[in-house]
Amino acid sequence: MRTIRVETSASTILLTEAPEPKVRDRQTGEIAKDAVSGEALMTVGVVYIEDGESSLIKVTVPEGGVAEGLVLGSPVSLPGLVARPWESVFNGQQRHGIAYRSAAVTPASFPAAMGATA
Repeated sequence: MRTIRVETSASTILLTEAPEPKVRDRQTGEIAKDAVSGEALMTVGVVYIEDGESSLIKVTVPEGGVAEGLVLGSPVSLPGLVARPWESVFNGQQRHGIAYRSAAVTPASFPAAMGATA
């Protein structure tokens, strides 16, 4: 399926869940790997805020893209963020959603307040 680039320059992204290994198979505990590089994948939970609306999303990031110094509740940057629609049939039920993937997750700073003076 097609991937859609997500423009994040006008958004605030806050870390809500610490990075943890992405599990490919819950029964065996197998960790998901990148299909091209073979690198282990991680997931992070974030709240994505833009234009006064917010969404809680999970983002997949390669293990090497997880920066040190991430703090829950703090702003983060997700360079190269893309969204990929998906659908599948599980136990006879059709499911669908959007998967998010980023090249990295790094600490960021809060945007300057609108109209603030120095």
